[in-house]
Amino acid sequence: MKRIQALAFVVAGCLAVILCLCFVLAGVAADSVAGTPQLEQRINPNDATPASLIRLPGVGLSRAQAIVTYRQQFRHNGKGDAAFKDCNDLDNVKGIGPATVRDMCAWLKFE
Repeated sequence: MKRIQALAFVVAGCLAVILCLCFVLAGVAADSVAGTPQLEQRINPNDATPASLIRLPGVGLSRAQAIVTYRQQFRHNGKGDAAFKDCNDLDNVKGIGPATVRDMCAWLKFE
């Protein structure tokens, strides 16, 4: 009888460890999916609000505001309506480098 109880204890312990691992792995997988921006449509940096721009990878509030400021100065200087004709134009914004441009390019549209 003691052998059966010991075996049942070992089996229950193994099941508890397996369930704990499953919950931990499910949480890690959910965090990695939550960290990826999910956009229903692409964003046009020529007219997007800072709230829309911060959804882009590598863009926080300060970078979003820098994009808007650059866009406003571009228009104010009479250089045209569209400050950004393609992804590479975002490289002109202070605080945004080639790596950030590369990361967010797939999420942008230019009209």
